[in-house]
Amino acid sequence: MACKTISFFFCFLFISIDSISYQQLSDTETDCSKRWIHIRRLPSRFNLDLLTNCSEYPLFDNFCPYLANHGLGPKTHDKSQSWYRSNPLLLELIFHRRMLEYPCLTSDPNQANAIYLPYYAAIDSLRYLYGPGFNNSMEHGLELYDYLQDNEGWIWSRNHGADHFLVMSRPALDFSQSVDVNPPIWGTSFLELPEFYNLTVLIVEGRAWPWHEQAVPYLTSFHPPNLGLLESWIKRVKASKRTTLLLFAGGGGVGSSPNIRRSIRNECENSSLSDSSDVYVNNGGGHDYSKMRKVCDIVDCSNGVCEHDPIRYMRPMLRATFCLQPPGDTPTRRSTFDGIIAGCIPVFFEELSAKSQYRWHLPEEMYRDFAVFLPKEDIVFKGLRILDVLMGIPRDEVRRMRERVIELIPRVVYRKHGSSLDLRARKDAFDIAVEGALQRIHSRLKARDFDQ
Repeated sequence: MACKTISFFFCFLFISIDSISYQQLSDTETDCSKRWIHIRRLPSRFNLDLLTNCSEYPLFDNFCPYLANHGLGPKTHDKSQSWYRSNPLLLELIFHRRMLEYPCLTSDPNQANAIYLPYYAAIDSLRYLYGPGFNNSMEHGLELYDYLQDNEGWIWSRNHGADHFLVMSRPALDFSQSVDVNPPIWGTSFLELPEFYNLTVLIVEGRAWPWHEQAVPYLTSFHPPNLGLLESWIKRVKASKRTTLLLFAGGGGVGSSPNIRRSIRNECENSSLSDSSDVYVNNGGGHDYSKMRKVCDIVDCSNGVCEHDPIRYMRPMLRATFCLQPPGDTPTRRSTFDGIIAGCIPVFFEELSAKSQYRWHLPEEMYRDFAVFLPKEDIVFKGLRILDVLMGIPRDEVRRMRERVIELIPRVVYRKHGSSLDLRARKDAFDIAVEGALQRIHSRLKARDFDQ
């Protein structure tokens, strides 16, 4: 790939991958025991070349503008140092860029404890989901498998792929079509291919049963480059005045059929502090709402208007005590992590929305400490009012929950590449994901050796 045939961005990233990722990089102060990773060399058609098609899928979106800053997107404003108009689809690119800075890289596959595949699977899936490859969607991934078999095939075959991992920046639903479906329906069959059953997949939303799928946080718009800016943001979050009780940032819920988003909109539109005065006056310890300006606020994000405009929803989230996170087309939401970054206590309506998904980043045993769970069926069909439940939570408990949420902020942020050493000492979403993948691969190989 010559620089004259591609943009400067593509050229720079290609040079970085070609010249850095296959050197043995180890900080002398870093313990790399059981942490060595080899980045598998793949032809650019599996990653960088896919980015050149960024405007080819009009039914999806033109994501060319968001390739700036190695996939972080353009800054929200000229003086911004941490906030970008990030596109969640580009998590694969950002993960790849961050892998180049991983301190325990090795050029020797035999030394590696894990093999990272820099394949942009979700970006490649666009040609099947929105492009001319729809009728061949069951073939998604087969070209990659053939390459792994035909080029230094021993790297894959020695453990049948059990020591390999990759990242997918769309939900598992998009990759779970049965290979036997004819004619094809929505999705590709990547996760249903037997060839990849041993592969560890870091994905923004996994299914409940496959062992090899592990959910990792969605890409948000906050990418601090140093510890000072991270701590400055956390200080702002702690000091923010919470003048709204609950907030819903999203779309949907405007149809006639009963669903959780419609219930949220109906309750929000019909609620006021005066309507619920008996709740917070007589509950003997409930939160103090005397300074609340709003019971409920809705940020309408219909038609994707919020996706690249964090200012639209982050400011309201900073003012809210609780952020409602109802499922949509799939159980999970990027908004969950936007809310956590704003110090807004999440309210979930399905366990698949977070509790059974992000166990590495949001420990399951801690959920009661930082989140509220209300079964959506109780709200939609049994008349349970969200407002009544949230107003009944004692103020001391609300304060403790917010403290726990704020403690989680560094765990769900993908810091900027090339960040300062003091910030690298704090584990972010990328660090936790890589550490989890290494541990899972180690356990898998150990169990296989025991069975043999």
